[in-house]
Order: sequence, then structure tokens, then C-alpha cells
Amino acid sequence: MALKKSQLYSSLWQSCDELRGGMDASQYKDYVLTLLFMKYVSDKYAGKSGEVIEVPKGGGFADMIKLKGDKEIGDKINKIIAKLAKANDLEGVIDLADFNDEDKLGKGKDMQDRLSKLVAIFEGLDFRANRSEGDDLLGDAYEYLMRHFATESGKSKGQFYTPAEVSRIMAKVIGIDRAKDMRNPTAYDPTCGSGSLLIKAVDEAGTSKIAIYGQEMDNATWALARMNMILHGHPTAELWKDNTLSSPHFIDGRGQLKVFDFAVANPPFSTKSWSNGFNPHEDQFRRFGDGVPPDKNGDYAFLLHLIASLKSTGKGAIILPHGVLFRGNAEADIRRNLVRRGYLKGIIGLPANLFYGTGIPACILIIDKEHAQARTGIFMVDASAHFIKDGPKNRLREQDIHKIVDVFTRQDGSDPRYARMVSLKEIEQNDYNLNLPRYIDSQMPEDLQDIEGHLNGGIPVADIDALQPYWAVCPQLRKALFKPNRSGYLDLAVDKAAIKTTIYHHPQFTAFIDGMNTHFASWRGTQAKRLKALKPGFHPKELIADVADSLLAHYQGKPLIDAYAVYQHLMDYWAATMQDDAYLIAADGWKAETYRVTVKNKKGKDVDKGWTCDLVPKYLVVARFFAEEQTAINSLKAEIESLNAKMLELIEEHGGEEGALSELDIENSKDKIKKANKATVDARLKELKGDKGAKDEVAVLKAWLKLASNEAEYKKRLKDAEASLDAKAFARYQSLSETEIKSLVVDDKWLAMLDADIHSEMDRVSQQLTWRVNELAERYETPLPQTSRRVVELEAKVNQHLEKMGFAWV
Repeated sequence: MALKKSQLYSSLWQSCDELRGGMDASQYKDYVLTLLFMKYVSDKYAGKSGEVIEVPKGGGFADMIKLKGDKEIGDKINKIIAKLAKANDLEGVIDLADFNDEDKLGKGKDMQDRLSKLVAIFEGLDFRANRSEGDDLLGDAYEYLMRHFATESGKSKGQFYTPAEVSRIMAKVIGIDRAKDMRNPTAYDPTCGSGSLLIKAVDEAGTSKIAIYGQEMDNATWALARMNMILHGHPTAELWKDNTLSSPHFIDGRGQLKVFDFAVANPPFSTKSWSNGFNPHEDQFRRFGDGVPPDKNGDYAFLLHLIASLKSTGKGAIILPHGVLFRGNAEADIRRNLVRRGYLKGIIGLPANLFYGTGIPACILIIDKEHAQARTGIFMVDASAHFIKDGPKNRLREQDIHKIVDVFTRQDGSDPRYARMVSLKEIEQNDYNLNLPRYIDSQMPEDLQDIEGHLNGGIPVADIDALQPYWAVCPQLRKALFKPNRSGYLDLAVDKAAIKTTIYHHPQFTAFIDGMNTHFASWRGTQAKRLKALKPGFHPKELIADVADSLLAHYQGKPLIDAYAVYQHLMDYWAATMQDDAYLIAADGWKAETYRVTVKNKKGKDVDKGWTCDLVPKYLVVARFFAEEQTAINSLKAEIESLNAKMLELIEEHGGEEGALSELDIENSKDKIKKANKATVDARLKELKGDKGAKDEVAVLKAWLKLASNEAEYKKRLKDAEASLDAKAFARYQSLSETEIKSLVVDDKWLAMLDADIHSEMDRVSQQLTWRVNELAERYETPLPQTSRRVVELEAKVNQHLEKMGFAWV
């Protein structure tokens, strides 16, 4: 069976758990990533010749497996890694972690057990069964780990990683997909870190012919980048280890900087030691012709280096703190020169607390040399308010990424609170200050209070007019909800409690909902055919990109519905469920394979929890083929709940200190307690046998016993029915045809879930209108004079009560 992404991620994080305690995330990442690398290259290249990676004898993961339980496992693992490193010129790359370090891994038996468990975790991963090479399963796993390592490493150690969401935006806005049509395209990152940004950029190019270049100063981070490139299928990437500003490695035949078609960078923010090792005023590479950055802030130094490293037709993007947009003195001069030269194509403002290592907001500067001479403005996007919270950090959602890229690519200024083209003339008038708030007012309009409405009552017409998108779709709904009061003001035409039903049941609103349902159904029908035609070997990433884009396009321009929110529903479901399904189908085809589920109990023994199927969950087969049996089971469950309620009612009525059921344990409903309760009731009945004076108590006890007996009988019937259904469902899996599996997965699972999610968007539309109308009605429901009179009346009543109680209120 193919390895699922969720299974892979879970196993990798389990390996991290084995290492926590002895070291922090910035250290144990070296151990986990090294083992991941060893397992992957061994699965992919062991026993093969002429490959980019050679797995020598005694230098593969299979050799590590033999060491489980070995007293010298740490030292021997080091030697295995050393053999692979030596055979592939990876010394100083994959052998940085010391697996025989007692301070980090424990001594003697502790190290032996810890490393044996680690090897066992990776042994359970099999990358040979995954055939979707273009989807880069291992590369994604690497990114998953790097993101979590960066999160756990804290402020000072998380700078090796650029969030994948930001990397994707940068790659798309520089148009690197044009590389498919170019001859010998090149991509460069002067501060490549672990290589994540550069790899995302190259992935967006959609071609394997692009040549990759990068430079990184930190030795350990450079080693991560080398491993990252191999795991992502870029073993020939040329990465150099040195200071980019003082010792740039990539030099042409004339002794000048080598230039590239595309460049991306996420340099360290505002570094104070950027000029160490060279004199920028005498820079032999002529990078600072537009001005020398201040001695203690290197932001513009990296920007100028990136610009100098681009061809005359080159495109680039760099992440920098917002200060570069408005700081003065030398930086203001550089900014003015860059704007005048037309190099700056756009600015994208990002949310705060997005990057690891800093919480300050940053921006992306997009460089375009090719069209610099003709540039008449800079396109600005303020996306700072579009994100979700994700633990201690903020994170861009799929919809945020897509919207930023769409708006920037189309240069769409239709929403001036989000983006607009700012002319060079306007920038000049602002003295070349590029601070986004000067040009984009992204603040939400204030919900103003109407003084006359508060004094004299009535809902201001202006507030009702602000809901015009709803009235454009349902013009008669406005008349159904509001009636005239006086000029400029309206009253609610229905009771407040009836606002929701008035909206929900209005013919024009129901027609809108029906139209949206039909709209989705048309897309659903087209996609169902496409999804059912999937063959093994397809690329899941390409699939979801096409399907999601088609959904987004299908809803673009539709009234009241946010197309990007609809798109997000699909992307969320993809991440949670559909992605694993797609990888299973890509690897194994349309197979509904069942397997047993076992869990460890407290004693460490495996406990069988029954069978399951990942691609076609049991509930789908039951709903399709055994609906009557499930209905019968539901009825039994309902009857048991009813009996439980009646038993509880009896206990509440007769369970007091003197009640017939006072000795029962009502706090616990477990079967053992119920049996004890039954024994208690039986014993009490024997005591009362022949006692005519205890007639009522006996009746209560017998009533409770009858309910308990009925409950036990229904539980037995339920257990038998569930076992019978389980057996029938399991047998049905063995005879499922491929057509049935496709229908179950595509129709009953994927598209049914998406249908439900998109219906929630319809609910949101009605709920927002209901909430706003109700808010306005309550706001202006009681005029201020009426409120004042009511206060006087209430005050008089209070004073009267105080006087009666003997208190004089002065």
C-alpha cells in the first residue's frame, strides 16, 4: 500500500518525540533529517547503478536496521552514514549529527533503546511504493519538519526557514513559469538558508531544466540545503558556502557577478554586520551604484546585490522589513534611485508574525528589470489583514495566497482597500516614501452611530443602503423587512423574532439559494466525470491545482458569495482527507483495501480495534448498501437512550435520602455499575417481600428493574445487529467493483463533503444579513427620550420600595 502523507508526517513527528528532552529542536532536527535522508535514498537508489546517489555496501538504511538492540548502535550508525557521505561527496552535509553523543542521546541502554526506536520508526516507512515522483512526497515531508522545527526553535534559531506560503507567492509573482519557454533558464538565491524558498520557486517553473544556484553563510544551514535539494529531486543544484556580500561565489569570466534569469531572497532582517570583510564604497562588483546602505543596516545591501545579480531581462523578489519602504537618509536616497530607474514593479505587504525568528511585519519587493524603462507606476498590495492564527504564529491560507497572486498578476485595482496601481507621480509627491498606508487605506469603515436615529427612532436609510449587494439579488426582500418612518429613516416591518424566517423563506432569497445549488451541481457533474477517470500515476498536486482553480473560476463574479472562501473549503478538505486518497489512487489505483487497526494498551500490548478502509470508509458502504440495517441499529440506539432517560427520571424522582432508589450509584453509567445497581434493587425487593406497607416502594423498584432488563435486552440486540452489519459490510468490500468504488469515493465522499461545505457558505450569507438587520433594529429600537422616561419611572419605583423598607433616598 502507498505511503500516505498523514502517515508519513505522523511517523516523522513520532521520531521527534523520541529526541525531545535531551536537546532542543534546532539540534534534534539534524538527527531526524539525516535518518529521513538515509531512508529515502536507500529506498530509491540501493542496488542500482548509474544513479545520482550511490548507496555503497554497508552504507544504507538496511545496515542500520541490523543494529537495533546493538550496544554500539550509535558509533556504528555514524560509520554507515560516513560511508554514504564519502561515496557521494556529502561529507560535512549528512554527517553533522553525532549518533554517539551521550550528552544528547543518553548513555548505555538509554542510547541503545532511543536509537533502536528511531530506526524502527523509519523502518516502517516505505517510499518505494509511491510512484508520483513529480509530487515530491519526501520534499513535502521535509518542509513539514522544517516548519515545525522552526516553530519550536524559537526566535533566535528559526531563520533558516521561509514559510512555504510566502515562497509560493514570490515564485508566482516573478513569473517563473515562463522558464518553460526559455533556453537554459537559471534561478538564484543569495541567502538560500535551507533552500526552501529557492526550491518552491523552481517548482513553480514547471520544468526540470532550470539550473539552480544558491549561497549560504551558515555551515549547518548550508548542509540542510544540500539535503533538501536531493530530497526534492535537484541533486545537481550548485550551492556555495560563504558570505554572499563580502565573498560572492558566482562570478563570470570578466570578474563580475554572474547574472540570472530569476532571483529570490529572504535575507536576515536589518543585519548590522553586513559590511564585515569588505569596503562597500570600493565594491569591485559595482553593486552600490544607487547608494551605499547605512553601516548598521544591511537590508538594502541584499536588495542591491539581488538586483545586480539579475540579467537585463531578469525578475526577482525579496522579503524585507517594512522599514525599507520609509526609512530616511541613505536608504531614502537608494529608494528614490530605484524607483526612478523603474526596477521596482510591486510591493506586497504581508501580515505581522508570519516569519520564524521575528514577529515584525514584512513585505515582498518585486523587481523587474525587463520593463523598467517603460514603468509608470508601482503596483501595491496590502494583504496584512488576511491570515489565520496558527499556534504562536500567523499563517496565510490557500485563499490568501491565491488572491494575492491573482490580484498582482492581473494588476487588479478594483478593490482600492486591498490593492492599487500607484503612479510614479504620486510617489514623487510623497517624496518617494513607499509606506503602504500612504496609498492604501485598508481599515474597515467605521460603523457610525446616527444621533437623530437614537433621539427620534428609526433605522437610517444609509445603513440599509449599505446592504445593497443583498438588495441587488433580492430587491423585494428589502420591502418585506422595512417600512417607511420619515424621510431618511425606516422601521422594521416584521417582529424581530421573525427576521430570520422572513429572510430564509422569502421567494427571491430561496430562488437565489436554488440558483446557487444548481450552479454547484453543474460544476459537480463535470468534475465527477474527470475525477472518476483518474488513472494510477497521475500527479495529485496537479490534480488539486486544476480542480481548485476550476471551482474558483466557477464562482468568480457570483453575487454575495466569496469565491475565495469557496476555494478555501476545497483546499481544507484536500489537506484533511482528499490528499491522502489521491496519493493512494495514484499509487495503487481504485482499490478499497481493508486492514486491521491495532493500538497499544497501557501494558504495551497490541489490542485489535477492528478493521477499516482508508479510501472507502465503512460508513459509505453501509449508507449505500445497508441503509435498512443501519436504520434498524439507529432505532435500537434511540430506544436504549429512551430507556436510559426513563431510568434517570425514576432515579431523580425516587433517589433522595428516603427514596426507593437512594442506594443506587447514579453518577456512573458503566455496565459494571448498572449490574451492581441491579443487585442492590434485587436485594431490596427480597427485604420487602411480604411487606404490604412498602407497596409504593416495591412498585418503583420493579419499574426500575423492568427498564434495566429491557435496556439489557436492547443492548444485546444492538450488539448482535452491529456485528451482523459489520460482517456484511466487510464481505461487501470484497466484491466492490471499480465503478462502485469510484462512485463511493467521488460522489459519496469527496463531492458530498464539498457540497455540504459550500452550503455552509449559503448559510453564512443569510446569517450575516440576519445579524446585521437585527443589530440595526435593536440599535434604534428605543429612542433616547423614551429611554430617559423609562429610567425616571424605574428610579421612582426603586425609591418607593426603599421608603417602604425604611430607607430615605436623598
